[in-house]
Amino acid sequence: MKKMTIKSWAIDDRPREKLLTKGESALSTAELIAILIRSGNKEESAVDLSKKILQSVDQNINELAKLSVEKLMHFKGIGEAKAITILTALELGKRRQLENSMDVVKVKNSKNVFDLMKPLLENKLHEEFWVLYLNNSNKILSKDFISKGGITSTIVDVRLLYKRALELSAVGIILCHNHPSGDINPSLSDKEMTKKIKLAGDSLDIKLLDHLIVAEKSYFSFADNGEI
Repeated sequence: MKKMTIKSWAIDDRPREKLLTKGESALSTAELIAILIRSGNKEESAVDLSKKILQSVDQNINELAKLSVEKLMHFKGIGEAKAITILTALELGKRRQLENSMDVVKVKNSKNVFDLMKPLLENKLHEEFWVLYLNNSNKILSKDFISKGGITSTIVDVRLLYKRALELSAVGIILCHNHPSGDINPSLSDKEMTKKIKLAGDSLDIKLLDHLIVAEKSYFSFADNGEI
């Protein structure tokens, strides 16, 4: 049986035409992906192929963003160029979300920090360590990537961390790293690292305000839990 291609559909049902006439919000996620990949394979239209890809991650876009180029290429009809296009679009969406969250430049609570850092860390399969540098009004002066680790740990150079703080004339810092496992409870090494960084800051009169461990849907705040 010959497949029914997108070009054979009614004009109103074609993804690109639907976007032009009804707006992007009228399209399903599969239709949006179909526009990116442009074509399917001999048995499936671009929309059908996109539906299959989404089904493989239970319709979860966050899980889709975790797929590698190689894993996407396992789908018939998805070559390297199409896989890169999909991941690029997802990364742009993540960065847009991050820029929106940066509108809140004054930190009032741990939830502000979580909302800011979640787009950066939620899909990582390795640990990353970031630092927010703040002035005396708790406004963010800079948000810096410090180091990248493995699945369970990362290494932080305390000297470089505070060198940057002195360059910015920051009076406070907030630490943030992710746990790819999804377990937000701090490990012994997390606690020891936090204590080490806090003690170094005390000698420079730079206050450690908080340390957040971020997972996909939740976080642990050292300050909220009386660990600082």
